[in-house]
Amino acid sequence: MTTTDWITDIALVLVVFRQLRESRLDLKSYLLPLGIVAFVASHYLHTVPTAGNDLVLIGALVAAGAVLGVAGGLYTRIRRTGDHLLIKAGAVSAVLWVLGMGARMGFQLWTDHGGADDVARFSVTHDITTGQAWVAAFVLMALTEVLTRLATIFVRSRLVAAGEQLPAGARPAVPALDRTA
Repeated sequence: MTTTDWITDIALVLVVFRQLRESRLDLKSYLLPLGIVAFVASHYLHTVPTAGNDLVLIGALVAAGAVLGVAGGLYTRIRRTGDHLLIKAGAVSAVLWVLGMGARMGFQLWTDHGGADDVARFSVTHDITTGQAWVAAFVLMALTEVLTRLATIFVRSRLVAAGEQLPAGARPAVPALDRTA
């Protein structure tokens, strides 16, 4: 792993730790993780291989990233105080984030230190055609985890903002279904 690899991987893992402390949900809350994964994608994602079972591998890791991202977003506390929304990642959210981002770093360390032959055998057995398929799968997993977590937080923040504006004890109106049609 290069110094850039280490810095990028550690930065992705540490992003959640700045949210363990409650802070204001603002544009910076979205831009920092998006900026990091955009950097990762631009440096590591050169192609998305489609031969053999490459797309199956990529799809599996993207699905794992989506599950981790949505769950992480659901386990992030969002509350309104005055005119501002506050956000705080809970322990579950932090563990899920570190698990997802740490998996990529762990896989890379393992392949660099003795696991490459095992990955090659697995790839041949399961018709994964290139090492770039693994790179694309893990980069897209990280990107998906970030995007789904941020999307979940965004949707939840809109619901919190809308719900907090209602008078105490009031519930949002749910339009009745028109059964005459």
